[in-house]
Amino acid sequence: MTGQPNEEVEGTTLCVYAYVAQLGKPVGIREVMRGANLSSPSVAHRQLQKLELMGLLEKNEFGNYVVKEKASVSGHVWMGRNLVPRLLFYSFFFLGALGAEFLLIAVNVFVLRSPLETSFIYLTGMTAVAGALFLAEGTLLLRKLKKNSANPAKVALPKEVENAS
Repeated sequence: MTGQPNEEVEGTTLCVYAYVAQLGKPVGIREVMRGANLSSPSVAHRQLQKLELMGLLEKNEFGNYVVKEKASVSGHVWMGRNLVPRLLFYSFFFLGALGAEFLLIAVNVFVLRSPLETSFIYLTGMTAVAGALFLAEGTLLLRKLKKNSANPAKVALPKEVENAS
């Protein structure tokens, strides 16, 4: 970030930034207002100005905003144009480890015919809890970020436009 290196992108500003980055094309104030579910054009304009001051967006010759720089956002990873919470990757790691533990249990019980140790059952339970917690928290962060993404069904058209079609 070139404008203010100590300032983090979070909250509504993060949602607006993720929306503009995900579209990958120049966007206007009203498009951001509708797409990010903001209450007014002035709120959208303020968020866009803030991102411009931070050096993440810039205005083109038509007055629309484009992504200037993909910033590293705390706790998130860029996957193409999408911002994904890092917690989801941690959950996939633990869920993969859980699958491996279940496989070891199955081999020990059904193939080797050896009894399960209590400590192994506790460790498997801890892995399951860790995977579930990371998955739940990562999903909540993703929903929070995506709830403000473009949803054409939520955009109400003016009555004049509806009647014209």
